[in-house]
Amino acid sequence: MRLPRPLVEGHFVERLNRFAVSVAVGGETFRAHLPNSGRLRELLVPGAPVLLAPRPGPGRSTPYDLALVRQEKEWVSVDARLPNRLFQEALEEGRLFAWCGARVLQAEVRHGGSRLDFLVEGPEPGGRTWVEVKSVTLVQEGYGLFPDAVTARGTRHLEELAAALARGDRAAVVFVVQRGDARAFRPHWEADPLFARRLAEVAERGVQVLAYRCQVSPEEVRLAEPLPVRLKGLGVGSPQAQDDV
Repeated sequence: MRLPRPLVEGHFVERLNRFAVSVAVGGETFRAHLPNSGRLRELLVPGAPVLLAPRPGPGRSTPYDLALVRQEKEWVSVDARLPNRLFQEALEEGRLFAWCGARVLQAEVRHGGSRLDFLVEGPEPGGRTWVEVKSVTLVQEGYGLFPDAVTARGTRHLEELAAALARGDRAAVVFVVQRGDARAFRPHWEADPLFARRLAEVAERGVQVLAYRCQVSPEEVRLAEPLPVRLKGLGVGSPQAQDDV
């Protein structure tokens, strides 16, 4: 997915609230929208280089969206809205081996007491898969980790996926690591042991757990290689090992 051009260079100053940050651009300080409610403590460090998407227009209280943050040698996408678009783009372009021939029937579909990101048809005729996509920005020791804080909503989504599976549909949770330095994915047991435990449980019942890392540059963010998924400290075999992205 191509990023807006041109992006504006700046530096992170401070986080103002859940969805707003202060950035320095050309010797001036501006408010910028942060499209991510995660903690992001390892990324939002004073002085960190950032790239900003200009968002002019009436009704805007911030002239920029925070798009990318530089951590050491890596550009990291912090826009939590992108993973859904990246997954759908790769699916529609036929770049996901395990999903070849599948298509999105509907996005943002109500299921039980929640909304799940996608209802996908195929690849088998008549088969349906309920899909929830999660944004990952935290990488430690080569592992992409989710979540970075307790997520009752995320655990509820796992329950809904398990319920869909019990009724005869397929179900999958897809973790999109928005950076290129992850070598594997695992749930962040230290941040939310309940979510991690439920993820392992629903995987054992048949919910697919897939993970992909992204290629991130100032020009684009692109869903790239599938990542091994490790649950309970063990490798979990899943179709993502064969994906050709």
